[in-house]
Amino acid sequence: MRQFNIIITGSTGMVGKSVLLECIEHPSIKKILLINRSTLDFNHQKVNEILIADFSQMHTIKVELKGYDACFHCMGISSIGKSEEEFTAITFDLTKQLVDILHELNKDLTFNYVSGSYTDSTEKGKTMWARVKGKTENYILNKGFKDAYMFRPGAIIPEKGIRSSTGWYNIGYVLLKPFFPWMKKNKNITTTTRFGQAMIKSLIYPTDLKHLENIDINQLANTL
Repeated sequence: MRQFNIIITGSTGMVGKSVLLECIEHPSIKKILLINRSTLDFNHQKVNEILIADFSQMHTIKVELKGYDACFHCMGISSIGKSEEEFTAITFDLTKQLVDILHELNKDLTFNYVSGSYTDSTEKGKTMWARVKGKTENYILNKGFKDAYMFRPGAIIPEKGIRSSTGWYNIGYVLLKPFFPWMKKNKNITTTTRFGQAMIKSLIYPTDLKHLENIDINQLANTL
């Protein structure tokens, strides 16, 4: 079985944490590098963490990004209260910098980006966040990596004690918890466990489908 060395951004958030937990448990993942603004304070033999307060200074840790087979870019923010310029600076500009550095270091790399359901690949729609994420997706897909996948989750059910960093999300999860068993049977709803497993399976079982909605994420997670 081939083993992979991977980079994960945004592991302090719900989605990033779910990817990290699945990577720790999966035998195909050998080494994990976390890039965070604040420490996750997570101790495991597979895991190393780099702290960088300003992601626009990503070039300062370039030497430490060598030797990785994949990047699972889970870092992101809500567009609520943000202008298009502010949202673009974080969503597109910071991602572009990471993409450019990793492509320079290793073109034979898989880059997985956590986008969102209803992202606008045309970059011309009326919804600001969808346009910006569409622009980000397109840049990654056109960069020239060996492979790249745009994960577009909608509803995600948290598992394994994972909590959202957004307070009002957690309130919603508490209210919906009695319905989780039924919701997990819905093919258009995924879980944090399936999401993390799908990220890993994209390395083991490459697919021609590059934009993955919840139904595709669930199918990929269950690939044997």
